[in-house]
Amino acid sequence: MVGLTASILVAHVGEAAVSGVSLVEFVMALLISIFAALATGGAVVAGQYMGNKQMKEANEASNQLIWFVGVTSAIIMVLIYLFRTAILHVLFGAISDEVYSHASTYLLIVAASIPFLGLYNATAAVFRTMGNSKLPMKVMLVMNVINVAMTTVLIFGFHMGTAGVAIPTLLCRMGAAIIILALVMNKNNCLYLKRSIRFKFDGTMIKQILKIGVPSGFENGMFYFGRLIILSLVSTFGTAAIAANSVGGTIVMFEVLPGMAVGLGLTVVISRCVGLGDYEQAKYYTKKIMGTLYVAQIISSAIVLALLPLILNIYSLSTEATLWTTQIVWGHAIVMILIWPLAYSLPVTFRASGDAKFPMIISIVSMIFCRIFLAYIFSINFNMGMIGTWAAMFVDWIFKAVVFVWRYFSEKWTNYKVI
Repeated sequence: MVGLTASILVAHVGEAAVSGVSLVEFVMALLISIFAALATGGAVVAGQYMGNKQMKEANEASNQLIWFVGVTSAIIMVLIYLFRTAILHVLFGAISDEVYSHASTYLLIVAASIPFLGLYNATAAVFRTMGNSKLPMKVMLVMNVINVAMTTVLIFGFHMGTAGVAIPTLLCRMGAAIIILALVMNKNNCLYLKRSIRFKFDGTMIKQILKIGVPSGFENGMFYFGRLIILSLVSTFGTAAIAANSVGGTIVMFEVLPGMAVGLGLTVVISRCVGLGDYEQAKYYTKKIMGTLYVAQIISSAIVLALLPLILNIYSLSTEATLWTTQIVWGHAIVMILIWPLAYSLPVTFRASGDAKFPMIISIVSMIFCRIFLAYIFSINFNMGMIGTWAAMFVDWIFKAVVFVWRYFSEKWTNYKVI
């Protein structure tokens, strides 16, 4: 919702501003996905320890996760600042000077939020592992309302343009991380962060976390790297194509929201079942949750499609960009309802059991040969333009869905365990 609101607000600055902000948000989404993968690794390890009634080890895994992600994200922030210019030129290539200016301004400010993003993701994963997903929701809800209010004031009241979107984003990410860190230090929690600036990393436990986190992070990283390559292709079709791709990408996130949410919850449930050694229960919850997800995504897609004309009227996009956005949102809804859960929710069960390498390999292969290779074929050889990149993505989903369904019924994933 914040992404949608921010893109609507910045649209009043111009299509170049929408494009510039969206380009940087792809980079930030890449980093968030890496932090989320590391957080998943920690959640799986802690969840399996909890399922096995080893609470001391579960708490230690939570502490190792938060500290490791905090240090790693700080290093990434420094690297982003050192190579900021190169990142924009290499990743996005042929963009106009106006789009580059907006992208540079936005990245300069929001890059400082990277450590706070990492810490928030890690700590939220700890609360979800405890079974308390409401607390991170409440923290983010409050900070996001403040974010939207500040953005509105800075853009319309102070006419700060792109900086008016970036500054509230930075401040609210900082606030969310600080609040949730303070809450996780409460010793009444079954998992809590120890209050000490002296910390010793446990190599064995870090390896357990990375055993899940690295394949998942690499998979997510390749996913967004592939998207950035595709974005470079989209940028060659003009500012209207970039804006449509950005706005369409923001809107379709509402369609897939149930699947993203279910993945977080399913990780906790399956990791506890595996920690207990009860794979039959893991199968039961996987099938039940997948069925629920199909119903939920039909509802979410219906709501988005019903509201689409209203949403597009709010945007100040060109006629061409509006048409492309409509095609993206409708095509995504139809294919997602049929395929997405099998391609993205089903492998959550594999990772939660410890089988993280297989989905990583399949996702990388599919990314290269389906999403990237076919995107160029469809867009250029078949003259489909920007829409061709989305058609290639749908082929990628179908391939992964077929392979993951086979993997599930082969039951090879039941041979894995982290602890």
